Amino acid sequence: MKYQPEFLEQAYDPRDPSPWLALYLDRSTPLDDEVKRAWLADSSSRSRQFVLPFMRPLARTLIVLIQVAKVFAPRRLAFSRTLHRLLAWGMENFLRPEANWLILRHFHLGSQVLEFIGKNSGVEVQGNPLRPAAVADVREDMFLVHDLNLFNFVIRLNQNLQAAGRELKFVADPDLSMIKQPELRLEDMPRRWRNFLDLQSSIELFTPIYQLLLTDSDFWRATNSLQLDETIGLYVATILDARSHLVLLNNRHPLVPLSTLRAGFRLTLHGLSTEMLHAFLMGKRDQQAAATAA
Repeated sequence: MKYQPEFLEQAYDPRDPSPWLALYLDRSTPLDDEVKRAWLADSSSRSRQFVLPFMRPLARTLIVLIQVAKVFAPRRLAFSRTLHRLLAWGMENFLRPEANWLILRHFHLGSQVLEFIGKNSGVEVQGNPLRPAAVADVREDMFLVHDLNLFNFVIRLNQNLQAAGRELKFVADPDLSMIKQPELRLEDMPRRWRNFLDLQSSIELFTPIYQLLLTDSDFWRATNSLQLDETIGLYVATILDARSHLVLLNNRHPLVPLSTLRAGFRLTLHGLSTEMLHAFLMGKRDQQAAATAA
């Protein structure tokens, strides 16, 4: 049986309609149904209602203080292994099942989207796909590698296109074989009494920890990677001739890096944009399969 969040179990009252039910029933944007249930269950949690308002200003204050402290610290001082072990421990013990599931999905979806662009670019692009099966897999520097993958992909793709004298263009029959739902089940995520922290609160909390235990270069690269949502969206839109869907992007413009203070909020938008892009590609894959079968 599919997990049912509280807002779907409550009776509909026209005099007191649930905003979460309205958002769930709305189909104006592409999003997998199970993902939408998990996202809205997390968003409607008490943690997001009562913890996030306190967590966000605290996290942003810490970002400023850590930035000042790093002016006087060795520039190459980093504790990546410690960071990822701490993140994995926090996810295992404190994050809601929906939050952990969405985070692990994000690595799979990001790898699939990059592979889709590479396969349909007309040039070979070396990749490093991330496919975590459990929270413990995050310990292997996964967040850091995820950011490196994105920048390395953009560099290698454009270097190879320029070397071949080519550019991205519309593909009438694109290869969508890599687009699929990750083999991750929400019911397999940690579900103890202490797993209460919502996705947005956890991102706000993790951001200054990420900044503290990595070099300035790693942290700035991680936050600036969010600006590449527009870039990746343009690549996909060019291949599919579907630029109207760029309206779903919120982390633009890639040539104007934003302050690290809002990195937590922008990271949440990045996760949602990735889910919507993947849902859009899943729809294209299903249309292609139906046309082939006909």
